[in-house]
Amino acid sequence: MGLHDGHRKRLKAQFLAHGEDFHDHQLLELLLCYAIPQGDVNGLAHTLLNQFGSLAGVMDALPESLRKVQGVGEHTAVLLKLVPKLAGRYLEDRASLGTILDTTLAARNYLMPYYRQGGRNEMVYLVCMDAKYKVLGCRKLGEGSVNAADITSRKVVEAALACNATCVILAHNHSSGLALPSQADLTTTRRLWGILQSVGVELVDHLIFADDDMVSLKDSGIFQGYYQEER
Repeated sequence: MGLHDGHRKRLKAQFLAHGEDFHDHQLLELLLCYAIPQGDVNGLAHTLLNQFGSLAGVMDALPESLRKVQGVGEHTAVLLKLVPKLAGRYLEDRASLGTILDTTLAARNYLMPYYRQGGRNEMVYLVCMDAKYKVLGCRKLGEGSVNAADITSRKVVEAALACNATCVILAHNHSSGLALPSQADLTTTRRLWGILQSVGVELVDHLIFADDDMVSLKDSGIFQGYYQEER
């Protein structure tokens, strides 16, 4: 590993740990590392900031203006123009209403298509949401009953944390045609509710589907018992 490789590795580690404290030239230097795979790009970062006056000035500069700076090639110019476009789309998406699952009916309508595929196996999904119940992602955890060995607590927690979820909805189907929860369903739900609570994620509901029928454990009053146990 060369001198610059070691510096880049340290810069990445520092960003992941304390990125909010990075100066503009450090942010730009790290970005340039992904366009220019080798060498020291610290000087180029300072040159760009001096040339265009600010980080915003660099990002707003025309591609032809950027390429006039020594060391800036096509890859670098494209990356510098891509970042503000991507950031803009990200902010638009965060600000948009999106899919909100703040009622049992909304959750049912969202998940029902996943269980109309004619599969004979029981399928388990985890819907990850933010604090306003906006869907961040829907992860398939596996096939089989919700208490099957491959639907581990770790898998559930990892899926929730990967989406940076504040709350989640667990869902699975009964191939028997009856949506009533089994004792195994209840035991697993209680276990997952507690484990998710311990990592700051709320299990909002557990929905059980069977054909066109659906049972909500929250609406059945089962979750209320969990809260009472915690008091």
